[in-house]
Amino acid sequence: MRMSRNMTVLALAASVALVTAAHADSRQIALAGVKATIAAREKIVSPQGIEQSLLVPINGTKQWISIHGNDLRNPILLVLHGGPGSPEMPAAWTFQAPWEDYFTVVEWDQRGTGKTYVANTPAQMAPGMTAEGMTDDAVALVSYLRERFHKKKIFIMGHSWGTMLGVMLAQRHPDWFYAYIGVGQVINSRRGEAIGYQFAMREAQAHHNAAAIRELQAIAPYPGQELTLKRVAVRSKWEMYYQGLAYGRRDFSWDADTWELSPDYSARDLDAISAGSLFSLRYLLAPLLDANFDDVTHFGCPVIEFIGTHDYTTPSSLVIDWFKRLDAPSKRLVVFADSAHMIFEEQPGRFLVHLVNDALPYATKEGDGAPAEPETDQ
Repeated sequence: MRMSRNMTVLALAASVALVTAAHADSRQIALAGVKATIAAREKIVSPQGIEQSLLVPINGTKQWISIHGNDLRNPILLVLHGGPGSPEMPAAWTFQAPWEDYFTVVEWDQRGTGKTYVANTPAQMAPGMTAEGMTDDAVALVSYLRERFHKKKIFIMGHSWGTMLGVMLAQRHPDWFYAYIGVGQVINSRRGEAIGYQFAMREAQAHHNAAAIRELQAIAPYPGQELTLKRVAVRSKWEMYYQGLAYGRRDFSWDADTWELSPDYSARDLDAISAGSLFSLRYLLAPLLDANFDDVTHFGCPVIEFIGTHDYTTPSSLVIDWFKRLDAPSKRLVVFADSAHMIFEEQPGRFLVHLVNDALPYATKEGDGAPAEPETDQ
């Protein structure tokens, strides 16, 4: 009887395992179908266009980029993603296609991030995991793009952590860029952390959120002398909950859930996002939290800043004060009323309009861009 019971339990366990495996297989098959549909929908079909993903050798590593554009005569727009270790590539299918009519868009998984994390060993990546080292990587990539596509200048657009790299790139080689575009600009990280914390606490108290108040009080005074990942995570959790990351949204699932459908990312690549983020933060959290561009106010290239009114991840108030003091050949500040930190996903239509109206003319006036379509009277 006992043997029979054990055999029954084993049989049930085996059945559950088979059903679970079958369910997982079915889900993967379904996901593959959806990704194939998206890939077909987003396919570049123009004879002048480009659609390519490739590994580029950069400073002792191999780093992934994707290149998408409907006309190679258009200027290049290199996206410097946030984090550190948070790729834009897996979400790009949700917002990027309209950009590709006007720019050749390059998404880059930085050292330690996503697909690039998979392609290298930690030992290969570690030596360059500094703010200066990551900027060296960006310099190498820009040089590659300028040489390969025969472009004297390109656009760079930094988001969040990527704005640090963007500012340092623009300072090093202003003559390489039509404009530097900052989205969710890092100015003074410690001041930004303080403002984000105060916002979260203010909201928690206004909503009588005992759990939030308790957790936020536990890390006071904030930011204090030592900013650990654990303390930053508490501030981030409640600031996000009160919509300081994405206006009207209390978590990040609305964005992260789209990553699984990305034609550019395999299951292995998706698994590497978290591992790459932790790896990157181990090296780059301190440089990010020490960032201070208060006195970096002279630029040799045009500067465009996109800010969200409700952004408390990189508080918009700091960007406005900094922007007033900027000295650049030209400068433009655009405020998005219904956005926080994820502007290009929160207000994608308006974002596109400002890319085309405010950034693109810097290239077209120098003859970089596909010929304008002829106007016809109907």
